Amino acid sequence: MAYKITDECISCGACAAECPVGAISEGDGKYVIDADTCIDCGACAGTCPVSAPVAE
Repeated sequence: MAYKITDECISCGACAAECPVGAISEGDGKYVIDADTCIDCGACAGTCPVSAPVAE
């Protein structure tokens, strides 16, 4: 199951830099994860300073 980014996102970009498959991009006011590309590795959640990425 893919991760998603909650409204806690502060748009720092740390998660996008850590994503090994490039599933994260800057959206409108927060970063977003492409569920079809996400491999559920959790790298984004491990690097986020505000714990915005969560498993769905």
